[in-house]
Amino acid sequence: MFPALQNLRLLFPLLRYLDKTKTVSGGLSNPNKFYRIKLNNHRNIFCCIARNRKMGDERSYHNPYDDYDPERALEFVNPQESPHDIPKLKTGFKEKLIAAVDNLLGKLEPGITADGRDVSIYTGTTGFALLFFMLSKKRQDSSFLDRAARLIDGSLAKLRNRDVTFIIGDAGPLALGAVIHHLRGNHSMSSQLVERLKALSSEVVDLNSDLPDEALYGRVGYLYALLYLNQNLAPNTIEDSLIRQVIAAVLASGKALAKSERRKVPLMYVWHGSYYLGAAHGIVGILYTLLLAKDHLTDSELTEYIRPTLDFLLSTSYPGGNLPSSMGSGRDRLVHWCHGAPGAVHLYCLAYEVFGDQRYLDAAKKCGDVVWQRGLLRKGYGICHGVAGNAYTFLALHQTLNRSQAKGLGEAKDVLNLYRACRFAEWCTTFNQHQERTPDRPYSLFEGLAGTIYFMNDLQDPMEARFPAFAL
Repeated sequence: MFPALQNLRLLFPLLRYLDKTKTVSGGLSNPNKFYRIKLNNHRNIFCCIARNRKMGDERSYHNPYDDYDPERALEFVNPQESPHDIPKLKTGFKEKLIAAVDNLLGKLEPGITADGRDVSIYTGTTGFALLFFMLSKKRQDSSFLDRAARLIDGSLAKLRNRDVTFIIGDAGPLALGAVIHHLRGNHSMSSQLVERLKALSSEVVDLNSDLPDEALYGRVGYLYALLYLNQNLAPNTIEDSLIRQVIAAVLASGKALAKSERRKVPLMYVWHGSYYLGAAHGIVGILYTLLLAKDHLTDSELTEYIRPTLDFLLSTSYPGGNLPSSMGSGRDRLVHWCHGAPGAVHLYCLAYEVFGDQRYLDAAKKCGDVVWQRGLLRKGYGICHGVAGNAYTFLALHQTLNRSQAKGLGEAKDVLNLYRACRFAEWCTTFNQHQERTPDRPYSLFEGLAGTIYFMNDLQDPMEARFPAFAL
């Protein structure tokens, strides 16, 4: 593939060599202009120039929307009779979201059967199954459940007994398959899938294995699958003793690394030689999943290990509120769920609800401001590193603030973050118009169109929206 020069400052000295242009459009291709430039009469370089480029920074578009005020929010949210009422989306805006989802579902069809070899939730057929499973619940339409069942059965037939996590590995198809078969009355098959999932635990709890601890490929990715079953089947589907073994392995791994490196923080984790901090590969994802399992944690584990590591994480933030991708990173660049503030906000919101420490809520709000300013990503609309995933930042804040108000910890229901989520959804209705790079898997749940559809449908019930395969 020819290199793409995305920075206009690099392009200006080359313009005199320009000899041909063409526009790429249609399907999920990039609707930008590509210039073929001949350097020194012997080498062609193809340069992408985005249409209507107004600089936010090199990774995000300028946010064209005015921020929240009460009058402006009425475009999306019904007036509140009382400041303690939970805000509701206007019917007209919900209808706009439904129409956009229906339109995008039609565009998704060609991608569902394009490559059946990948069965992961991240970029494969189980991701599509998870989308249709969610649609079956939110729309009360059994045809979506039937579609999810066909997809999940195809995934289960192709498992490779390799990765053990919910997002990337076998645990995702096994857990989702168990839930879908249970709902369809196939209880024997559901039980078999649960047992197959539990059988993966030997590698997870073995500290001598080379398994990492992070969410995409590691122990907490398996832990999430166990918690998912207990929430979606029955509370004791997975026994406490197995969940405790996995938690113990995650904590033991983190304590051992912190001790061997003489860290002041009680838990430390590494993945492929880097000390990642974000939701996909780092401390954020690990601590967040552990806090999802808080009912299985002891008080000492919460106070002596998890909370001090949370406080360490707070100290690593850039002055503007964003989180570095890894320890030692001096460049404040990434505002993605996988790396940066959009993933961290989920942890800080949950930590605030668990510990009641205002510092965590303040950090979450700063993350929200970062995402509002820099979250309309040039990478596109996906949930891992795109606009839809970043929009879940505002839904996490919206839910936490409203739950806190219900407990008497806040003065009024949150509208600001719901307004911001609606603005990002409005951006998502322009799917493929603001995107400077086509994802490797442009239809998939985490990188592409399926994730955008997931968010736009989820937003229709804001207090019940959950980031797929990460939140519960």
